[in-house]
Amino acid sequence: QLQASGGGLVQAGGSLRLSCVASGSIFNINVMGWYRQAPGTQRELVARITSAGSTVYADSVKGRFTISRDSAKNTVYLQMNSLKPEDTAVYSCVGVPYGGPWNWGRGTLVTVSS
Repeated sequence: QLQASGGGLVQAGGSLRLSCVASGSIFNINVMGWYRQAPGTQRELVARITSAGSTVYADSVKGRFTISRDSAKNTVYLQMNSLKPEDTAVYSCVGVPYGGPWNWGRGTLVTVSS
């Protein structure tokens, strides 16, 4: 299981840091990442990182968000700076073991006020 935390209410221009811990039942995680879904929209990739440290970001967050991970702790982080109202969404983390299924965590709500 994955447990996300760190969401909340912040003013535009502010920062938040999300964390997601994968339980010990999930082994050999290759990719960890964050997706988000705003009301009335489809879920979209925010950022993902491989076990080798390779990262991919959505164009809308490049230069503002930074994904990182502590593989020893099975934890992935998302540092979000210069937040905008359009970043408001439920953020969910995902962990994908080598050759395994996608494991989704319960989302955490991020609300950015203007």
